[in-house]
Amino acid sequence: MQSIFREYDIRGIYEEELNETVTKMIGYFLGKAIKKHGDWAAIGYDARSHSPILFGYLVSGLALAGVKTLDAGMVPTPVNYFCNYQTFDVAGQKVTPAGSIMITGSHNPSQYNGFKITINKLPFFGEDIYAIGKKITRLLATQSMLIPDAHTTYPINAKERYIAYMLNEFNFLKGFKKQIAYDCGNGVAGIVIDEIFDRLELSTTGLFCEPDGTFPNHHPDPTIEENLHDIKAEFANGAEVAFAFDGDADRIAVLTPTNNIKGDMLALLYSQDMQNPTVIGEVKCSQVMYDTINARGGKAVMYKTGHSNLKVKLKELHADLAAEVSGHIFFNDRYFGYDDAIYATLRTLELLYHGIDMDAELAKLPRVYSTEELKVKTTETQKFAIIDQLKIELQNPPASFPHIRDIIDVDGVRVIFDTGWGLVRASNTTPVLVTRFESTDAADAHRYEEALNALIATAQSKVA
Repeated sequence: MQSIFREYDIRGIYEEELNETVTKMIGYFLGKAIKKHGDWAAIGYDARSHSPILFGYLVSGLALAGVKTLDAGMVPTPVNYFCNYQTFDVAGQKVTPAGSIMITGSHNPSQYNGFKITINKLPFFGEDIYAIGKKITRLLATQSMLIPDAHTTYPINAKERYIAYMLNEFNFLKGFKKQIAYDCGNGVAGIVIDEIFDRLELSTTGLFCEPDGTFPNHHPDPTIEENLHDIKAEFANGAEVAFAFDGDADRIAVLTPTNNIKGDMLALLYSQDMQNPTVIGEVKCSQVMYDTINARGGKAVMYKTGHSNLKVKLKELHADLAAEVSGHIFFNDRYFGYDDAIYATLRTLELLYHGIDMDAELAKLPRVYSTEELKVKTTETQKFAIIDQLKIELQNPPASFPHIRDIIDVDGVRVIFDTGWGLVRASNTTPVLVTRFESTDAADAHRYEEALNALIATAQSKVA
């Protein structure tokens, strides 16, 4: 049970782990945390068939904690986040949520679901989530808490408010003559982006825009190449730029006929439209991103992976932008500082509107050879211990090991070599080590990968 309470959110299999008893208790303890800041919480849910059922359980738990539910209905995760910055007319009074909970399994298979939580405009994560997990695990052992059903909710026009905001912010794009394709993967992005595109009178082709929590066409994870086959085919039909979204629309893929532009390179492109920006990247971001932003007069900061970590750091530094390679893009420049793939789509179109040729800009950058994220299977109990042992091994590596210029341990281990770097970090959500390698020389990238993998194997054998 404790394993569903993760670093950035709560996520598990419906009924098997997220059942009525557990979900009501989650609602209760989240309600206690929200209640410290106010009486109202905005709740939205994704397209999975069990999301409305979990909504009902959650409402009951919140009610017992004294928190009233603002019902946003089926919406993308960014719309749920957006609610935290709005005031709604409810039951004759003006109400601003003290927190929000999004019911979503994100890009996970259809049997999964979960909760992404914001309280007092900040992500609720890490030790706060783990603490709730421990309380619920103890209560389940004693079966000492029963939560009665509660059904009173207050509908809010969150989706309409969000659409109106985007139309106002990007009205200058009206009638923009670019051929646009987009793939919603039968997630919830289509609920809002269809109308935004229509009302901006853009030339678009939308794929799989109807929400369907069984995801009948392909898995809603745009980081996996095989899920992009359908949208890439649209370039043969005249598309000039294309977008793909994950299941709850907080991650984006941006494609051109020649490039699949990862989150770090997107951050680099967006930063060109900003004056001396501060940009936060995760440890998996290309060194090219950091070096280029700094060379242009901006400030690039490396920080931990994870959408909650980056949101907190963004506000702490008053930065303009943050990005993960996986496509979580966080705009604090002209926006609210959370990850929103729909807003990022419109900012991408803004770049094109301003005449920026994304392919040409990327072609100017130093050429590097990068691996995708590579995963090494391990266990929940060993993954962090292996990282600690790897740090020890790196203090006295074999004589054949490539020359080490620096070691950055902000999140796992990023080893800086002469022509590139290698990263090893423990995933906070699955029992794997995540690795990534980059170099200006293809042979060196392969050599770094082989050398660091051998050292990982040594660390694993000593931890086992």
